[in-house]
Amino acid sequence: MQWWCAAQGIPWSWSWRPYPGVWLFIGLLCLAYRRFTRGSRPTRQEFARFAAGTLVLWVALDWPVGALGSGYLASVHMVQFLLIALLAPPLLIAGLPRAALERAGAGAVAPFLAFLTRPLVALLLFQTIVVATHWPGVVDGLMSSQAGSLGLDMAWLGGGLTFWWPVVSPVPHRPRFPFGVRICYLIASTVLMTLPYIFLTFAELPFYATYELAPPVGALSAGEDQRLAGLIMRIGGGAILWTASGVLFWLWYRSDREAT
Repeated sequence: MQWWCAAQGIPWSWSWRPYPGVWLFIGLLCLAYRRFTRGSRPTRQEFARFAAGTLVLWVALDWPVGALGSGYLASVHMVQFLLIALLAPPLLIAGLPRAALERAGAGAVAPFLAFLTRPLVALLLFQTIVVATHWPGVVDGLMSSQAGSLGLDMAWLGGGLTFWWPVVSPVPHRPRFPFGVRICYLIASTVLMTLPYIFLTFAELPFYATYELAPPVGALSAGEDQRLAGLIMRIGGGAILWTASGVLFWLWYRSDREAT
């Protein structure tokens, strides 16, 4: 039995398979949320946001998305990246009560968290993770084992939480990072993500041996699957980041109206 989704090299089957490591991770995440929010009861909206983020993670990591993305289709692997790094983190952060964040912000890790989530540091760290985790040698080296696949998923989640923290979290307070600068921050990220998109979409040969040598799923060739992965990164990632920018613009407009 596999405890985490990883490349297996066997023909794909639509028969359900259990991945207890994924269930354990989701359970521990829920327990951590309960402990973190103890003494500062989350609102219904906050709880719903965190639950939605947890559900997104579960879908991305468990069967069939996790299994397909871990060793069969680069395009599904890219869907995993978008769900884990760009969609789940802002929902998880938005589900944390402000009182709990302020209490945690007064702890010993507060200076490190404040530095790590500085906008420029967070942006550069996230983009470094994006490029590194889409590098052929890294992907092929990690996807061959369950521990490596887990490490790749956690790198995406950690990078996504760091990237979204200055945009979504009110702690620490950043007076020099108002709505307009946050929107520019997200737009800059869409530009920086163009590099891996270009390589994936316009490469003449498949980059990843994991997916080139994987048992076929459907009629897609390895090259077509890789080009589809690049388009998913460009269109799907852009849609998430531009939608977030639109939400920020609306909040900016509403705050200005309330102030006048």
